Amino acid sequence: MNSVTPGGRSWRRKVAVIKEGLRELNNQLALFNHQVSAKVALKPVDFDCLELLNLNGPLSPSALAKHAGLHPATMTGVLDRLQRAGWVTRDRPADATDRRAVVVSVTGDRDGEMYRHLAGMNSRMDDLCAGYSEAELDLIADFLRRTTEAGKGAAEDLAGESG
Repeated sequence: MNSVTPGGRSWRRKVAVIKEGLRELNNQLALFNHQVSAKVALKPVDFDCLELLNLNGPLSPSALAKHAGLHPATMTGVLDRLQRAGWVTRDRPADATDRRAVVVSVTGDRDGEMYRHLAGMNSRMDDLCAGYSEAELDLIADFLRRTTEAGKGAAEDLAGESG
């Protein structure tokens, strides 16, 4: 039987602790990402866009701008920097009917450099996850997926608001 009643005082306290923890996690991950981006000589926004490409695969510049919440003109500068530094390529799709169509892809040429800076966090996460059962890991993964969707929905709501 569930000892915490949704909407009750104890439940609200637990939810407040989770929300605070997520804010703290967001801050720590932002600091970590800032450190990694500095190690590989990327601006934080460039690092974020590179991560979006790694997560979503090749994208058009406009799709990447939408994922990142950036203006297309800003995205042009980001992609110029990433391409000059050897992180991405911009290519025309072979099947494109529009000659202006471009797809941005991660080159992979500098993956080793990136992995070297991410290794400490990956190792710490492996150690942390080792303390949980498979069922607990499934629950955590589901919570993170649903939290991501909630954040995406909230961001879309804000983007849709008139200023």
